[in-house]
Formats: sequence, structure tokens, C-alpha cells
Amino acid sequence: MGVSKVSTVRGWTAGEGMCPQRLVLEHVTSRWGVLVLLALEERSFRFSELRREIGGVSEKMLTQTLQTLERDGMVHRDAKPVIPPRVDYSLTALGREAAVQVRALAEWTERRMADVDAARAMYDEIRAPGSSA
Repeated sequence: MGVSKVSTVRGWTAGEGMCPQRLVLEHVTSRWGVLVLLALEERSFRFSELRREIGGVSEKMLTQTLQTLERDGMVHRDAKPVIPPRVDYSLTALGREAAVQVRALAEWTERRMADVDAARAMYDEIRAPGSSA
């Protein structure tokens, strides 16, 4: 008999330390991790191009996100020994695989946004001050 989904989730949340899978999941699904994966799925970028493509990310956060994803084997950093220095970022095979999964979730979010908005409106209406609920 296979492992149930509930026990799998418990395995990812149990204990004081964070299991490796949960840590990778956090890296891939973080605010900037998702956007980096989606952008790099299209093509490789130089740092400043990637920052403009994503928008709203600080230099520090983008650097940290790229380093984390590089360490996890999802991003390739190609530093060319030229002046001025040129560094290009692209996805590895593992990163492309992760990007496909992230893109599926992003596309689902886009398709279902009207339903999410309706649910939020209903929630807010029920919980509004003076509501009889």
C-alpha cells in the first residue's frame, strides 16, 4: 500500500528541523523564486535584464534568489571573463523541470482568479463589521 498524501505532508512538517524537500519547495515557490523560474524559462538573462523583467525586486533579493536556485541546481550562472564582466543566468534541466511545474500553477491561478475574487468578496462580506454572520 502506498504512502497517503496526509502522511507525506506530515513528514514534511514534522520535527524541529526543516526537511530538505520542504526547503527546496520554499525556494521554488518563494515570491521571487517563482518569477525567476518563469522568466528564465523563456530565455537566459543578464542580471540587470532579469531584474527589469521581473520588476519590483531589489538587487539584494534577486542576488539571494539566484544564488539559492543555483545552489539547488536549478539556475546556471555563466560568468564570462570580459571587461566589463558579463554574467548570464539560465535554467538547468532541473530548473526547466521545476519551471514547468511552477508555470502550471501560475496558469491555474490565472484561469481561476475570478473564482478567487468571488470567494474573497463573499468572505469579506460575511466578516464585515455589522454583518449578521
